[in-house]
Amino acid sequence: MIRLSKKLLYAIEAVLDIAYNAGGAPVRSAEITEREGIPRRYLEPVLQELVRDGILVGIRGPSGGYRLARERRRISLGDIVRTVRNLETGEDPISDPAGSALGHEVVRPLWQELEEETMRRLDSLTLEELCTRAHRAGIKGRVTEGGDFEI
Repeated sequence: MIRLSKKLLYAIEAVLDIAYNAGGAPVRSAEITEREGIPRRYLEPVLQELVRDGILVGIRGPSGGYRLARERRRISLGDIVRTVRNLETGEDPISDPAGSALGHEVVRPLWQELEEETMRRLDSLTLEELCTRAHRAGIKGRVTEGGDFEI
């Protein structure tokens, strides 16, 4: 089940920060912490999981940091949500066998439909679109609009 948590919000903000500010250079986690105010204890484990899931690439060394693993237009919010959902350990109430017939036959199926609709919407929203929204909102980035991905 999708649950809006600090970890999820921070993950989205961190990946968006990288997409919006990276240009050709990797973004250090300290920069993300400074710009976004995300505590490092939340940030580092999430960034590492995003690397494992192929959303980010981690670059070691003094000029290292993180960059997108693919183009902004090819990373959706749904990708980020799935990664963070795998990190969170709470029980899924939908799969709990306890409950009434109304809950099992009406409420839970409805909730699953709503979650599927939400995931479809999140899958349709890309980092490219969020970067465009940030630009329209007048948020200054470290680099100008343009290149977001290098091989």
